[in-house]
Amino acid sequence: MSAAKHYDAIIAPVITEKATLLSDHNKVVFQVPLSATKTQVKEAVEALFKVKVRAVNTIVQKGKVKRFRGLEGRRADRKKAIVTLAEGHSIDVTTGL
Repeated sequence: MSAAKHYDAIIAPVITEKATLLSDHNKVVFQVPLSATKTQVKEAVEALFKVKVRAVNTIVQKGKVKRFRGLEGRRADRKKAIVTLAEGHSIDVTTGL
């Protein structure tokens, strides 16, 4: 997989209260494209951050139907990947690549 493909497999880190609590258990959460597979995410994280990935779990979060000024709209679907790192490895998501 080329370097450009690695950047396409990860959109952004998810920085929420729950994601921060997961970092205590050596896990990092990333937003990924809906088409990304677990293998692609694993290869991208290992190549970009120079860490060893133990497991990748993915979640598809369906978009909510919301109303704005009386008009009904729908938020886009999102896919998140929870990446479990091997012992001794860590990623600081507050700094960029």
